[in-house]
Amino acid sequence: MSDIVKDAYKNYLHQLQVHPLRTKAITAGVLAGCSDATAQKLSGIKKLQLRRLLLIMLYGFAYGGPFGHYLHKLMDYIFKGKQDKQTIAKKVLVEQLTSSPWNNLFFMMYYGLVIEGRGWGFVKNKVQKDFPSVQLAAWKFWPIVGWVNYQYMPLQFRVVFHSFVASCWGIFLNLKARTVAVKKA
Repeated sequence: MSDIVKDAYKNYLHQLQVHPLRTKAITAGVLAGCSDATAQKLSGIKKLQLRRLLLIMLYGFAYGGPFGHYLHKLMDYIFKGKQDKQTIAKKVLVEQLTSSPWNNLFFMMYYGLVIEGRGWGFVKNKVQKDFPSVQLAAWKFWPIVGWVNYQYMPLQFRVVFHSFVASCWGIFLNLKARTVAVKKA
């Protein structure tokens, strides 16, 4: 079995080298799907909602992976690939003040408008109500992840690492973004 895993890992690394954007997009989509399946089960949904799962995978594939790919390339360009602690702190700060709020806001809007099919007014009110607590939670969690990512991950693995951690964060965000109809027993 270990030979199969080794071969799969070698093939993955090869794809990451040859087709980095595509590989990161697919990875982000698959991990987003795993995250959503977990969130669905944790929220008590009995039968997996396939449409929702596919739309979350589409989000990871079409947005999450590509956004991360270009964000990390841009950060290395802006900071000229420097790896000292001051530069890493600046990268984390820039990421947290720009892409973190945008990503959380965009996900909450996507979830309400596309996945739940809600109207703009409903989604706007939900975002106004929940976004501050989501963003505050993000600022408690993601700076540590960003530091580890910029300090220890080579550029080609940053989106993969981020996507893996984002799949865990996605469970939280997914449960927070979801509009639950409370049933009284």
